[in-house]
Amino acid sequence: MDQAKKDVYWMRKAILLAKNAQEKGEIPVGAVLVHEDELIAEGWNHPILSHDPSAHAEILALRVAGQSLQNYRLLNTTLYVTLEPCIMCAGAMIHGRIGRLVYGASDQKTGAAGSIIDVFNHPDMNHRILVLGGVLADECSTMLSGFFQQRRAEKKLAKKRAPLIN
Repeated sequence: MDQAKKDVYWMRKAILLAKNAQEKGEIPVGAVLVHEDELIAEGWNHPILSHDPSAHAEILALRVAGQSLQNYRLLNTTLYVTLEPCIMCAGAMIHGRIGRLVYGASDQKTGAAGSIIDVFNHPDMNHRILVLGGVLADECSTMLSGFFQQRRAEKKLAKKRAPLIN
């Protein structure tokens, strides 16, 4: 299987995890970490359920991978994630020394792979990660947009139902 097909295959796995997050009321982001074409870790967003602002899909996958490989250096791994990583997650990837990042949708609010800042290509960074964005981007973006549209509709409905206080 060529690399492009592998990227689509693993991104589909990340999308399934993102759907799991969405079913639990979390922002639908999923991540899988692959080493030598083997799945070694996965994660899905759950900062709300765990009351943990660092419980992003990427961070959770990196933690599991470290335990799986018994090493904090995750050399020669590829992280697949449905949404462009934030600065926190980008930093963790650099510290973990992953080899490659593949993401789906760009994040115009907190994206650290080029949307608002490009952490990975900063000239003073001590580790370089190969970055590929836009894999199944439409599918990832549609899932995220749908989630936030539903969230706004629910808030609007809750406001309508709330009793008026004089």
